[in-house]
Amino acid sequence: MTPTTNEPVKILITAQNSYIGNNFSNWVKDKPQFETAYFSCRDEKWVETDFSKYDVILHVAGIAHIEAKANQESLYYKVNRDLTIQLAQKAKREGVKQFIFLSSMIVFGESNRKNGNIVITRNTQPSPSGFYGDSKLQAEQGILPLHSEHFKVAIIRPPMVYGRNSKGNFPKLAALATKLPIFPKIENQRSMLYIENLCAFIQCLIDHQEHGIFHPQNEEYVNTTELVGLIARVQNKKMIFIKAFNPLVKLFSKRMDRLNKLFGTYKYSKEMSAYRKNYWVYSFKESIWLTERGQ
Repeated sequence: MTPTTNEPVKILITAQNSYIGNNFSNWVKDKPQFETAYFSCRDEKWVETDFSKYDVILHVAGIAHIEAKANQESLYYKVNRDLTIQLAQKAKREGVKQFIFLSSMIVFGESNRKNGNIVITRNTQPSPSGFYGDSKLQAEQGILPLHSEHFKVAIIRPPMVYGRNSKGNFPKLAALATKLPIFPKIENQRSMLYIENLCAFIQCLIDHQEHGIFHPQNEEYVNTTELVGLIARVQNKKMIFIKAFNPLVKLFSKRMDRLNKLFGTYKYSKEMSAYRKNYWVYSFKESIWLTERGQ
């Protein structure tokens, strides 16, 4: 996005302690063409925020999947769907040029004991399996009609986002890599996205005033065994990988969703993630080194 004057592009991030929001702000902090600010959506005071002085709203606030509890279903729709739509409507009314919404790969469903091999292509239709994914999908459906020539709506459906100090399943895998002496040797493929590759992609969307739905991922698919082994090597831990556990893994994967999330295939086809500009700042191996060593 090129400002009409020498003023930087002003970006408002809709969370004060968001992992993605904080990392993106850090990503552009030394780039004079951008200026970021935060505001909180935790109470109703956000309605008094003046959006008119911002060019872009980066909406990352929401209730995360890892926090999902059955008795909070209505809260998920209130925050992930209703708040998103209200923010986008306010942004359009007040002259914001672009609204970027962080949705999720989970709008296509999840790898589970009933389906441990999911390959998402351009022809795959969203089919969320829980209220987290459904609340994200309904938010998308609510803001897409707001798109216009002067109000660009961009939706990002990232796979697992990881990096230094990330939350979710990645740090659990990292913990296994430092504690277990042996690990199953499984052949699977997962789409993942290193946080700085995601930040580079968000910058691309802003630079080119993009609109539509996007599915970024790392350039390489990730194999769970390879991931755990690489983490172990970075941490100078010895680990043995054996296929003897594979029959047990397959057996229990049919009974346990958690095992499918570890060892099942869950990926975007590569063509879904292609973009006009290379946003793969770091390779998979480089990203693990940076995540685990912070160098």
